[in-house]
Amino acid sequence: MNIHEYQAKALLAGFGVAVPRGGVAYTAPEAEQVAKDLAKEMQGDPAKEPVWVVKAQIHAGGRGKGGGVKIVKSIDDVLDTAGQILGMQLITHQTGPDGKEVKRVYIEEGCDIARELYLSMLIDRASSRVTIMASTEGGMDIEEVAAKTPEKIIMEVIDPAIGIQGFNARNIAFGLGLEGKQVASAVKLIMGIYKAFNALDASLVEINPLVVTGAGDVMALDAKMNFDDSALFRQKDISELRDEDEEDPAELEAARHELNYIKLDGNIGCMVNGAGLAMSTMDIIKLNGGDPANFLDVGGGATKERVTTAFKLILSDPNVKGILVNIFGGIMRCDVIAEGVVAAAKEVSIDIPLVVRLEGTNVDLGKEILSQSGLEIVSADDLGDAAEKVVAAVREAG
Repeated sequence: MNIHEYQAKALLAGFGVAVPRGGVAYTAPEAEQVAKDLAKEMQGDPAKEPVWVVKAQIHAGGRGKGGGVKIVKSIDDVLDTAGQILGMQLITHQTGPDGKEVKRVYIEEGCDIARELYLSMLIDRASSRVTIMASTEGGMDIEEVAAKTPEKIIMEVIDPAIGIQGFNARNIAFGLGLEGKQVASAVKLIMGIYKAFNALDASLVEINPLVVTGAGDVMALDAKMNFDDSALFRQKDISELRDEDEEDPAELEAARHELNYIKLDGNIGCMVNGAGLAMSTMDIIKLNGGDPANFLDVGGGATKERVTTAFKLILSDPNVKGILVNIFGGIMRCDVIAEGVVAAAKEVSIDIPLVVRLEGTNVDLGKEILSQSGLEIVSADDLGDAAEKVVAAVREAG
C-alpha cells in the first residue's frame, strides 16, 4: 500500500524526522489559507524568506518534471498555482501516457538547500534484512545512479538481532560527506526513519531528495512510504490513509473478493490458483511467445462467485484476446472448479479463446464437465500444452 507525500511526512515527523512545515489542500482557497498560516509561522523566523512550494499529490514520481511542483514567492501566486495544478492530468514517467488527475496539493515552506542527497530504507531480499541505501546524487532516479555510477551508492545492512546502532547511521553520514553538526542531524533522522519503518510495518521509505540546509540541518524534503499489505490488519491508522482514487479500479475490485490481481501489458489473461503456479503460468506463456495480460491468483478455495469475478476482471482489460485457466485441484476438487468455470463463462459471455488446464482430484470428471458444457472451451493436458494452445489461438484470432 502506498500513501501520499504529505501523509508520509506527517508519519515520519512523529518519529522525530525533520521535515519542512506544510499543509494539504483540496481547493485553491484552502491552499491560500495554508500559505497564510505558514507565513505567520515564518515571520517568527528571520532566516525564512517568504517562499512556498506547491506540490501535486499523486502516487507517482517525477512530479516536478511533469509540472506538478512549483516554487512561488507570494500568497497570490500560491492561490493561482494551486488552481492550475488541481484538476490537471499530471503525466510523469511513472503514470503512463494517460497521467493521473491531481485532487490535492501540498503547500510547504521553502527550504534553503545547500546539498541534495538520497536516502532510502528497504528490505533487501538477498540478505533478508533491513538495509539503508544512500547516495550523494540526490534528486536523481536511484536506478539511473545504479546504472551509471554504482560506486556512488552506499549500503548499510542492519543486524535484526540488535537493530540499528549509532555506528550504522554514522557510516551513512560519513559516506555522504557530512561533517560537524550535519552528522548529528543525519544520525537523528536516520534513527527516526528506522523506528518508523519497524513500528509501521513499512516495506520502503524513500527520501529523495534528502537535503542539507544552509544552517547545516539534514531534512527530508520529499518522502515516499510503502507498507506491507499483509501487516495492515494491525496498522488500522495506516489503512485509513489509503487513497483509492490512486489505485487501479480492477485491483481494488479484486481485493474486495480476496483475489490477487495485477494488470500487465500483454494480451493473454491468466486465472490460476496459487501465486507460485501463477508465476509459472506467466513464464511458460512467455516461453511460447505470448504475453500475459495479468497476474491473477484466485486462491486455494476458489468458488463459482470468485471464478466469475475473476473472469470479469480479466475481460475488463480490452487488450485481452485469450484466456488461460490453470487450476491444480488440491484443496478444491477439479469437478467443482470445472462447474464454476462453466457457470462463469456462461454468465459473462466469453467470446474469445478460452483454454483450461485442470490437474488434481477428480480431474477426469472435471474435464468431462468442460467437454459437455456446450461451450467453446479448449481442454489442455498439461501446462505446456495449455500455453501452446492459448498462444496459437490468440495468434489465429489475430
